[in-house]
Amino acid sequence: MKKSNHRYSALSIAIAVAVSGGLSVSALAAEEEQSLKGIEKIAVVGSRAAPRSIGDSPVPIDIIGGDELRKSANPDMLEVLKASVPSLNVHTNPISDAATLVRPANLRGLSADSTLVLLNGKRRHRSSVITFLGGGINDGSHGPDISVIPAIAMKQVEVLRDGAAAQYGSDAIAGVINFVLKDDADGGTIEAKAGQYYEGDGDTVVVSANVGTKLTDAGFANFSAQYKNADATSRSVQRPDAAAFKAAGLPVADPAQVWGSPEIKNDVTLWANLGLDLDLYQQAYLFGNYSEREVKGGFYYRNPNTRGGVYGGPTLEDGTETILTADLNPGATDNSRCPIVPIVDGIPDANALNALQEANCFAFNLILPGGFTPNFGGKIKDTSLTAGSKGEFQINWIKGINYDFSASYGNNESRYFIFNTVNASLGPDTPMEFSPGKYEQQEYNFNADFVKFADIGLAAETAFAFGLEWHEETFTVVAGEEASWQVGPLTQQGFGIGSNGFPGFQPAAAGEFTRRNWAAYIDTDLQFTDNFFAEVAIRYEDYATFGNTTNYKVAANYSITDDLKIRASYNTGFRAPTVGQANVANVQTALSNGELVDSALLPPTNPIAVQLGGKALQPEESKSFTGGLVYNYNDFFLTVDYYNIKVENRISQSERIDLTDEDKRILKEAGVPNVDGLSQVSFFTNDFDTTTQGVDIVANYSAELLGGASAFTLAYNWNETKVDRFTEITGAFKVSRLENDLPNHRGTATWAQNWDSFGAYLRGNYYGPYQGVHIDDSTATKNAKAAITLDAEVSYFISDSWTVAVGAQNLLNQQAEELDHAEKLGLPNNAFGGKYYETSPFGFNGGFYYLRGIYNF
Repeated sequence: MKKSNHRYSALSIAIAVAVSGGLSVSALAAEEEQSLKGIEKIAVVGSRAAPRSIGDSPVPIDIIGGDELRKSANPDMLEVLKASVPSLNVHTNPISDAATLVRPANLRGLSADSTLVLLNGKRRHRSSVITFLGGGINDGSHGPDISVIPAIAMKQVEVLRDGAAAQYGSDAIAGVINFVLKDDADGGTIEAKAGQYYEGDGDTVVVSANVGTKLTDAGFANFSAQYKNADATSRSVQRPDAAAFKAAGLPVADPAQVWGSPEIKNDVTLWANLGLDLDLYQQAYLFGNYSEREVKGGFYYRNPNTRGGVYGGPTLEDGTETILTADLNPGATDNSRCPIVPIVDGIPDANALNALQEANCFAFNLILPGGFTPNFGGKIKDTSLTAGSKGEFQINWIKGINYDFSASYGNNESRYFIFNTVNASLGPDTPMEFSPGKYEQQEYNFNADFVKFADIGLAAETAFAFGLEWHEETFTVVAGEEASWQVGPLTQQGFGIGSNGFPGFQPAAAGEFTRRNWAAYIDTDLQFTDNFFAEVAIRYEDYATFGNTTNYKVAANYSITDDLKIRASYNTGFRAPTVGQANVANVQTALSNGELVDSALLPPTNPIAVQLGGKALQPEESKSFTGGLVYNYNDFFLTVDYYNIKVENRISQSERIDLTDEDKRILKEAGVPNVDGLSQVSFFTNDFDTTTQGVDIVANYSAELLGGASAFTLAYNWNETKVDRFTEITGAFKVSRLENDLPNHRGTATWAQNWDSFGAYLRGNYYGPYQGVHIDDSTATKNAKAAITLDAEVSYFISDSWTVAVGAQNLLNQQAEELDHAEKLGLPNNAFGGKYYETSPFGFNGGFYYLRGIYNF
């Protein structure tokens, strides 16, 4: 029988491991030597059959090692990956509703939930947070919470930059990210890091640890923990209206509205990875996590003269603006008895305000004269557990078949809170802190995976992978406390219902929504000749809600010479709408023509959504092609890959559509809460098609220079998205955001240097021009310029056990594009307190410096 003939080059694999996704240079020679062990395991993703080196793979794969993952100023895993994979974009989100709690990321310009996330090769559950305000690209995306994964727990991260729905199922349109946990059976690391932004805010402290131990003599138990606190940042200027109120003597904070990163408190995450050899042929494994954190951010400032439903009253015939007043007499349904309070020189008339109290009338200007700014946040909890057994059957009739049986459970919940706000309909009796409710996402996965190697007369044994999967997901809405959604006695006098800024979930909107699906797949590796390898995969998936889908993939790698290979793949794919996207209802505060309004997100099958064009959601469908080359000569390694991804019927949140009085009547009959205060409605829809194309280039060279080990890395991505079809439900502005918000060009160039006692690296990051957007307003946009930032770190190896390092992200404090101050819509662009455009691809906080200490044992 012929043996497998995967002709791995130790040097090429070492280089690939080191730099495919950025930089992975070990600090010590011993670590480099260890990284060469188990080389054939590095490419877990890309094939369900046999692992391969990334040079031999027919699809592009990035490998980021555990050492590199920890060489980052920012402890957030998304920021770590962004620095290593140029085709991955992550924004810093100020005033972004739930996107502030769980940030979305974009691989190859597609939405966050177009990338499948695996943990040790098993599907990771979604977050409970749906990104309602996602900056156009991520509007309505519903993906996993990657931030709960600490770098110290990682052996490596594998990024498959190719469609893989035929292998792994829904969500793998843009690619797959597989997080591989450490499996060391001895030793450990304790690390402490502290840092601050150059502006003097955002103080961050992170303490993390990893320890490995034996699990009897035949297994391992590896544990990781991380604790983090990060203060909020502010990159704000005082709003002109707030400054005027303060000058008039009203109590107003400076700034009244904060644009910055949220505060993160008590961010705790615990991870465990266990394995045990049951005998020579089978192993049991168990891994999972418990994580929680509290995130707190700001909302829009409520102007005390104009905020409808709280302050704003009618306009008199002479054009005089008035404030909204309420008659507090029992049974009163209007305020016609109450004195009119005009706004004089920008503030309510003081004598008329005093007369209100004498007449037993009320206005919020009496208790909140300078307006108010709600603070919004949530407590996020994330848990998961995967158990399984893998090995090789020893029963005669199936002997030689490798198996992997596993069961996974995942749960993510987000309990929201909002304070420094009011339920205006309760008048002076309103509390100012509310618990609006909770979202919860729960998933179960059961997998049976098999691999059989057989000699069918090719140059090497053929690997046949096949398997079954069963999946259930449940999205739960838990009602908020009564005061957060209560219809108070002042409702009929024009006051808004529910906690202002984030009305609570009514009991009528609460419930559990469940969907099940199952799948079967076949994935075959075919080594036709020593130089030609091919892969064929097909997957059938059946969903209880919308039916079934079949997808396939073909890929090949051909060696032109020992140094040069070409590769290509073609695949069809799909992304199923999530249960949350199909059923969630929510009320958001949004800006419309410079005014704050309450906008309702409704299920697409809700009667009012149907009236406005909503339909039951269907899966997205994709077709993608990738083609490229791999060149490896001595110490030089290069990959160049072109990709083209067409996605039809993309799922996203619609444009916000203005509500008429008739629409509101229908909404009330349908049981939608808090209707009277609503101005607009949106819903999830399959409304547009896109074509995304681009080029990824990764190059590496390593040498002995300057008396030490040197490694040079260049990684570049060109990405372009065009919207091929859309309607007014999506709207032209969202099309512009899809096509222009992300830079078309991104690149990184890194130099890493190691000596016996010192190590250092310098990375340059290039971000091409992009569309600057502020307050989600089509009139507040700009063609922002390209920018370059620098990251650097210097390490001193005190001993084999102790290391200290100092470093900086955005070393030269490159600032984001500043807002224009030209008049638009009669208002300056910074009327809402912003200093920079939100869409800056490298964030708006500026430079960050840090110090870290590491103890290895």
